[in-house]
Amino acid sequence: MGLLGMILAAVLVAILLAIVIVKYLPLKLRWIASVLLLALTIFLVYKIYNGIMEPIKFHKDKVTRYAKVVKNLKIIRDAQVKHFEVTGKYTKDKSGLIKFIDTAQLALTETKTIVEKEDRGGGIIVDVEKRKTDTIGYEPVLKYFKDRDYKNMFKVPGVEGKEFEVEIGTVEKVQGLVVPTFFVKTEKKDILKGMDESLVKQELEAIATDQIKGEYVSVGSLEEVTTGGNWPPSYDKKESVTKD
Repeated sequence: MGLLGMILAAVLVAILLAIVIVKYLPLKLRWIASVLLLALTIFLVYKIYNGIMEPIKFHKDKVTRYAKVVKNLKIIRDAQVKHFEVTGKYTKDKSGLIKFIDTAQLALTETKTIVEKEDRGGGIIVDVEKRKTDTIGYEPVLKYFKDRDYKNMFKVPGVEGKEFEVEIGTVEKVQGLVVPTFFVKTEKKDILKGMDESLVKQELEAIATDQIKGEYVSVGSLEEVTTGGNWPPSYDKKESVTKD
């Protein structure tokens, strides 16, 4: 029974008690009805208060749980991006990606504009600007993951024994240009386990722009070229405040 149903039922019981008191209950027994009415009033106030506060508490708790999940997804995303920068592809090898962070080197490049003489024929020589990119050194990928728990990035926070699902694929961005993609996700229902079932059901159907849409918390896509997540900007702001 929903909150509205409980309120209506309680009001109906109160009305019936009042009728019984006035018409049928002896004066010396009316204190019993008064106690029952008081108990009913307390119960009604409690249910109304709980009905108001439960969604507020649910929202607060879900944001706390989601924030931890999003934090790990951001680490995975950054690891995939660095892997792509070095190898030209994404990977679904979880242990391999952790090892990549520990051992890989990222090339440092410098692009300069140089002027070269170009013979156009007929004695015509012109200056032509060209861009030249040189590798000037290397730096460890590990540098970008300092103070980040990348060793446990594939574990879903708060869900015992659960890891993120990782998929890779390709998308033809324009005709003839095939671009690698990746997709990492985990189910909301596992993250919200133990919370109010009716509110969890609503959450799985979320479509508002200030919510994490759908049944999953995810980053990347197999249908389009993106490294973005499906969480709203508020989760990025929370992380920024925490870092400061």
